[in-house]
Amino acid sequence: MKILRTPEPRFENLKDYNFEPHYFDVQYEGEALRMHYVDENPSSDEVVLLLHGEPSWSYLYRHIIPILAQAGKRVIAPDLIGFGKSDKLAERSDYSYANHINWTTQLVEHLNLSNMILFAQDWGGLIGLRILAANPEKFSGLVVSNSGLPVGIGATEGFNQWLNFSQTVENFDSGKIVYQGSMKKLDEAEMAAYNAPFPDESFKAGPRVFPTLVPITNEHPQVQENIEAWEVLKNFDKPTIAIFGEYDFSFREQDKYIIEKIAGAKGMNHRRIEAGHFSQENQPELIAETILSID
Repeated sequence: MKILRTPEPRFENLKDYNFEPHYFDVQYEGEALRMHYVDENPSSDEVVLLLHGEPSWSYLYRHIIPILAQAGKRVIAPDLIGFGKSDKLAERSDYSYANHINWTTQLVEHLNLSNMILFAQDWGGLIGLRILAANPEKFSGLVVSNSGLPVGIGATEGFNQWLNFSQTVENFDSGKIVYQGSMKKLDEAEMAAYNAPFPDESFKAGPRVFPTLVPITNEHPQVQENIEAWEVLKNFDKPTIAIFGEYDFSFREQDKYIIEKIAGAKGMNHRRIEAGHFSQENQPELIAETILSID
């Protein structure tokens, strides 16, 4: 196992991102992996857990975190292992869906979090919904954006195109990927911030392998666990809102599963918004407002 750590100077003077870093060592096969997370307003007992996905990191929440913290929430925004300021594993084989759930669960348990609203986008949903299903009593609400919990019944044409692109493109440029998945056009400084975690290709095993880990066929080892998680989610009766980007043609239809299957989604203000896949870039104020509407 080879563990890589992005040099700290890569993260200096990032645009609009000046949060104090926090770290926790998660355990993996006898080794410690340093996981980074933002923890703003830690004295509050009202927690919002913000989970990012592919190929981003907590930088994606830079405009949302201050709004939530100023409203009195404790805001936790981790960087998944392989992303952001967290350690990277050099070998793709060290990454799995189950490992990501385990690593993120270790952080949640270490922080002894409860009374949480989960906001989950992209892989943040695949991981976060599993954590919620395993610990529903720790969550007071749920907001899902452009994500879901797949159970091996196939993928959209858009996702299959993304899967092929991610495995074949010579230069996996996270900044350009977020740019292309956002209606808001990022400037050079913002795109550089999305590329900051990855000095070269050796650091990119995490984002490279992520699309291959999605359970789109019933042979995937996590399909049964996701099916079982849905049985818990169906009975989750805390406020649940789907807020999906209208222009995310790969994932926007996933909102129906959140709206139709989860008990707490009944009668809530679900919406499709003027956004692409990265709704946090396009509509940060609206995302924050939606989270704060849950009380």
